[in-house]
Order: sequence, then structure tokens, then C-alpha cells
Amino acid sequence: MLQRPTHPQESALFTAATTQLLAASGEGGGFQPPSISDFFPPPILFAGTPFEFNRIQLVRLIVTAVVVTVFVVGARRAKLVPGRGQNMLELVLDFVRVNIAEEVLGVEKAKKYVPLLTTIFVAILSLNLAGVIPGLNIAGTSVIGLPIVFAAWVFVMYLGAGVRAHGVGGFLRTSLFPPGVPPYMYVLLTPIEFLTVFVIRPATLAIRLVANMISGHLMLVLVVSATEFFLVEAGPSLKAYGLVTFGAALALTLFEAFIAALQAYIFVVLAAVYLNLSIQEEH
Repeated sequence: MLQRPTHPQESALFTAATTQLLAASGEGGGFQPPSISDFFPPPILFAGTPFEFNRIQLVRLIVTAVVVTVFVVGARRAKLVPGRGQNMLELVLDFVRVNIAEEVLGVEKAKKYVPLLTTIFVAILSLNLAGVIPGLNIAGTSVIGLPIVFAAWVFVMYLGAGVRAHGVGGFLRTSLFPPGVPPYMYVLLTPIEFLTVFVIRPATLAIRLVANMISGHLMLVLVVSATEFFLVEAGPSLKAYGLVTFGAALALTLFEAFIAALQAYIFVVLAAVYLNLSIQEEH
């Protein structure tokens, strides 16, 4: 509960602030803060069916079409002496191959997983950046379904790599029974390792990604909505605050672009680490 101040000047400021807040939250206008409903937009097509199609799915399709087109055109126009566009594409590919796959898995082991890691990195990076692109304004990974798909893909590859390398029994032994531990400790450690391998690793991959994209979207929409309110609808005494929130919106846009790239990097690094853990002899 807000306590009404007793000092006359404080009371006047309190009354003015209360009036502005009531006006901002009124029906039909004023400041409209972001909410979780942003991530559950109304359907565009096929409402009420299992094939319901909404704005977030449209953003995903647009991003996918653009990425596929860019890489197909880039591959068809590839030259021995690359141009600027080819250089940018090769920079992304080399970054994943050298700085992630080979760095974590080693040169020889990385060759098998470079296509997987590159595909996931480019897809997540592109879908994340949709959140700061005008007209799209929301990340394709800000709803849990797609992060789960990426995490499940990594998890299946992780299990498959481990079983191929050690067999089912060998993979379970190396994963659930850490070497060098007294046998009686397995009563405590094995359930923990089971949760880590089969629940925590895939779950944290998806949750970390979606949580960052949700929080980034909410912060960005908050300052953009506040800027619109202060500059368009608020009284003259509050116009100056619009410049502050506008500056915050620019800063948050750059920060969100950085977070989009960082989360793609973290996701793929962890995927490479998990793959390496599944194929090495001892953890």
C-alpha cells in the first residue's frame, strides 16, 4: 500500500503522480505495459484447430526463409576470391567450426558435428535477432516450443553419440558411475548424475534460451511503450522523460542484439560440451 505523505509539498507531488498513473492505466489509451500475452498472440489462420497459425509462427517462417535464401544464394555464387557477402557467411561458418566445434571437441572429432552445431547456431542467432528487427519485434525463440525442439535435437545427438562410442551399457556406466569414487557413494551420486544427464542438461538448454528472450522482449517493449506514452500522450511536464526512455530503448536494443548472439553462442558451446562428454572415455 502507498502511504500518503504528510508534508504539503510531498503531498502535492504524490497527488500529481497518482493522477498521472490513473490516467495512464485508464481504458482506451495511456501507458500500456507489456505482458505475457505478447507471447500468445491471437491466431491469424486456422483458429481453433491443431494447425493454428499466429504471429510468432509467421516470424519464424520469415526468418527461416531469409536464412535459407541467403545461404543458398551465397553457396551458388561462391567464388575462389570471396566478395563481402561471401566473407560474412564464411566468417560465421569458420567461427562455429574453429572457435566452438574444434575448440571443444578437437579437430578430428569436430568434423562430424560441425554441420549440426553450425545449423543450430545460425538458426538460434537469426530467430533471436528477430526480436530487435522492426516489423518483427519478437524473437522466434521467445516461446518454449522451439527451444525445446533445439534442446531435444542436441539431447538425441548426445545420447546417440554416447551409445555409438561406448554401447548402451558403457554409456550408462560412464555417465552414471563416475570413476574414482568409493562404491558406497554411488547411492548418492548415481541419482544425481541421472537427473543431470537425462533431465537437467536438456531442460536448462531450453529454459535458459527462452527466459533470456522473454525478459529481453519485456524490457524492450516496456521502454518503447513508455517513450510513446511520454512523447504522445503524457502532459507537457512529462515530455522530457520521453527522451530518457528513448535513449534507454536504443541502449536496450543494442544490448538485446548482444544477448541474442551470446545466447546462440552459449547454447552451441554447451551442445558441443555435452557431445564431448558423451564420447570421451571418462568424465
